[in-house]
Amino acid sequence: MARKVSNGKSIKATSPETVAQGEFVLINNIFGLALESAAGGEQVVLDIEQAEYETNQVAAGVTFKVGDAVYFDATEKVLTNTDGAGANRLVGRATQASDANGVVWFILAPQA
Repeated sequence: MARKVSNGKSIKATSPETVAQGEFVLINNIFGLALESAAGGEQVVLDIEQAEYETNQVAAGVTFKVGDAVYFDATEKVLTNTDGAGANRLVGRATQASDANGVVWFILAPQA
């Protein structure tokens, strides 16, 4: 027997560490936006919908141009424009250039 449990736009995951609502995180190799805060060992809902997001969770000094690849540095918990010699995960593409405050808009890549 099988059943549909969601539309695949969000998932529940057990966070290995404290996460804050509104921050991007990588949990169990799944990248998404935390929709709530959670302590380590608690369940958190991650928005993984392929959509356009706006964030200032960007590495210091990094700027994006439209079309740039967007990577997530899981160690520093920031978006960056380099793959970090393969250590950073590709998570999307910039849809707007970074603004003066370091804010970038990007489209989240599929989580397949």
